[in-house]
Amino acid sequence: MMLKGRKIVLGVTGGIAAYKVAELVRELVKAGAEVQVVMTRNAQAFITPLTFQTLSGNPVTTELFNLIAESEIGHIALADRAEVLVIAPATANIIGKIAGGIADDLLTTIVMATKAPVLLAPAMNVHMWENPICQENIQKLRQRGYHFIDPEAGELACGYEGKGRLAETPTIVEEICVLLSPKDFSGEKILVTAGPTEELIDPVRFLSNRSSGKMGFALARAARRRGAEVTLISGPTALAALPQIKYIAVRSAAQMREAVLKHLESASILIMAAAVSDYRPKQKAPEKIKKSKLPTVLELELNPDILAEAGKKKNSRIMVGFAAETENLLQSTWQKLEKKNLDLIVANDVTLPGAGFEVDTNIVKILDRSGKVEELPLMTKEDLADYILDRIALLKKS
Repeated sequence: MMLKGRKIVLGVTGGIAAYKVAELVRELVKAGAEVQVVMTRNAQAFITPLTFQTLSGNPVTTELFNLIAESEIGHIALADRAEVLVIAPATANIIGKIAGGIADDLLTTIVMATKAPVLLAPAMNVHMWENPICQENIQKLRQRGYHFIDPEAGELACGYEGKGRLAETPTIVEEICVLLSPKDFSGEKILVTAGPTEELIDPVRFLSNRSSGKMGFALARAARRRGAEVTLISGPTALAALPQIKYIAVRSAAQMREAVLKHLESASILIMAAAVSDYRPKQKAPEKIKKSKLPTVLELELNPDILAEAGKKKNSRIMVGFAAETENLLQSTWQKLEKKNLDLIVANDVTLPGAGFEVDTNIVKILDRSGKVEELPLMTKEDLADYILDRIALLKKS
């Protein structure tokens, strides 16, 4: 997992949103991270150190001159230990102090001493957020390489409406993953397709498949973490759009074909993880067909083969496809690899437990043009996405 064993120092400052950070700690620890919480004096007025100690499994540090061990000076040890330093919530006060180079407590001293990337997640009253001084401080810190997650808009604890709510936990976790990821795909433009397509029979009925889109979204997320400029074209799914990723929603195979061909020219890598419907109704009724008039035989016609069409325009770009089968897995996949002019193809037998649709795991075989077959064990789709990108990175070097 991306965060397993990673060392995160988490600074908590004095705002009402401090209680939300307990959930952030829980999620980071659940993902395998080693979390060391540092609290300011004002933060302890909103939530106790015991809460964070219980959730993180580590003592919470609060005082500047406490020793971690006999030979360690606390703030220097924590500054050196951090792979990333996160401050959530980041109040206008802490932002101003960091911008001014003030180091008068444990947290600000760690900020001054660390060489790790620093991520601030502001939360405050909307008028404080909009205050020109606060915005100037944020701009100054951005220019000096500090990272920010803007607050969200909504109802605030003070009773106001507006921008100032602490970003949601998944958003903060994702930005931490971005900062901890290698940037080996910087400069690459990656086009990813995901999800099913829907082919309308009438305005309320359609032909589709069981694809959840989870594999394609995991690939897009992993590519963005590793520095790529990502465009994600997806059929209908229940998944939320991903931050910092260009998202194009489509419904039918024809719409997906149009979007892929439109963006293919600018892409250096194409990953087709979508489950595109092979057929569509030959005729679509303009109104809902009454039950009494539903045909017992539905006449179908072939959809365009998007991946084969893209393969004819391959040129120097790397192309990766997917194959979901229930029998003759390798035979069918080799044929698809050759026919569609792919560099890699990821094949899975969807009848295997943990490898089917609508789950967070997969069991796959990766085939390449050289004739190599690599069989992978059960793993999360997040881990598989990174593994596929590792294989693409090797192709880039060859």
